[in-house]
Amino acid sequence: MTRILIADDHEMIRKGLRQALEEQSGWVICGEAADGRAAVAKTLELKPDVLVLDFSMPELNGLEVTRQVRAARLATEVLILTMHQSEQLTRAALAAGALGFVLKSDAGTTLVTAVEHVSRHQPFISAKVSGLTPRGSPGGASSAGTEEPAADRLTPREREILQLIAEGRGSKQVADALGISVKTVETHRANLMRKLAIHSVSELVRYAIREKIATP
Repeated sequence: MTRILIADDHEMIRKGLRQALEEQSGWVICGEAADGRAAVAKTLELKPDVLVLDFSMPELNGLEVTRQVRAARLATEVLILTMHQSEQLTRAALAAGALGFVLKSDAGTTLVTAVEHVSRHQPFISAKVSGLTPRGSPGGASSAGTEEPAADRLTPREREILQLIAEGRGSKQVADALGISVKTVETHRANLMRKLAIHSVSELVRYAIREKIATP
């Protein structure tokens, strides 16, 4: 039996994915999540074989969810779904540890095949995003001599805080969400601005949206 967790912030999309996947013999949907933080918690709790994960998730985006799932050293494989046809995003997802990357425009014809592949620990990438292989293997997510993107120099906590700021959370709200002090949030924000050479919160928001860390 293949156990699948679906994570997408749109209920109708979750229902559609559930219907398509539950039609397959031997596959069961063991849970759903509507935001990135819940996706991590439910993955750690349920330990599915496959996490089908929307890239643009609130609170924690798909990259951060993937990084946290991989850090937990679970056998769960991550399959990213996205509407963004971007080689940069694909490389970032694979570098974070995803084994599959499927464009939502292709999902109707390739989703089942993609889940089949990743459930067997085999990579699957939409044909429209060519020339990439998972987890930093040759020709894949990382290459020697390429300058490290600015966002990759941020700590996991800084990336979390950047996304929450971009989603319109004030320092108190970010502190409450992460269980840290307001002073700690403000220190992280100052470090973000220094590392990214950014001088205002509005610039931080624009940066996060431009880099697909948060959606407008």
